[in-house]
Amino acid sequence: MRQSTETRTVAERGVDYAFSGPEKEGLYKAIFSRRDVRSHFVRNKDIPDDALLRILNAAHHAPSVGFSQPWNFILIKDAQTRKRVKESFERERERSIKMLENDKEKQERYARLKLEGIMESALNICVTYDPTRFGPFVLGRTSIEDTGVYSVCCAIQNLWLAARAEGVGVGWVSILSNEDLERILGIPAHVKPVAYLCLGYVEEFAQKPDLERAGWLPRMDLAKVICYEKWGKQESEKWSGLCDAVSRLSRNNI
Repeated sequence: MRQSTETRTVAERGVDYAFSGPEKEGLYKAIFSRRDVRSHFVRNKDIPDDALLRILNAAHHAPSVGFSQPWNFILIKDAQTRKRVKESFERERERSIKMLENDKEKQERYARLKLEGIMESALNICVTYDPTRFGPFVLGRTSIEDTGVYSVCCAIQNLWLAARAEGVGVGWVSILSNEDLERILGIPAHVKPVAYLCLGYVEEFAQKPDLERAGWLPRMDLAKVICYEKWGKQESEKWSGLCDAVSRLSRNNI
């Protein structure tokens, strides 16, 4: 008996949900050319509301555990608010520098790095996590509580890639005190800041991430971070084709 179109599988119907060639190129271009921007912001150039709307809407369409959508986006332009956040950064940066007092060479390299664009960027966004949204029971979060924060990180990645597609740079400032952010931005006690982002048009998107170019750390080969079937097993006959392809990729430094 012949199946109806509705009950046949996607493969049987010959439906191809893959992106077209140009669509794939656009996606991978956004992924590979995305940068954590600190020092290339164009001053006094605002992001138009329609572009910002697209960026925020992309973030809001991220996957979330139990469809809980536990994020909020606090948009900040006010110079005095940003100045207070910058002061928090400076305090935390000095504290970080002191942690390297036993490695003077690394301490000096750290001190020379440009690590934020709080005042130079067009606007700042604080992305938060609300674990109480839709009540105490969230489907899928009962065993791994951190999946709520992971969901917010998915929203941040969506925002970052959408911004890159719009020609907008994003910098994540992690050298901050969450307690300072909660006080400065009036964040309720049950809501936690996850990311403080700087957004703006940029003079350039660097060919490599700033810390890689500065020699702070090298990019690891893909082969070193893939395991087959079990932790630490980096070769497998069952995966020989992929193993060879990954090795070729690593040899070509892609």
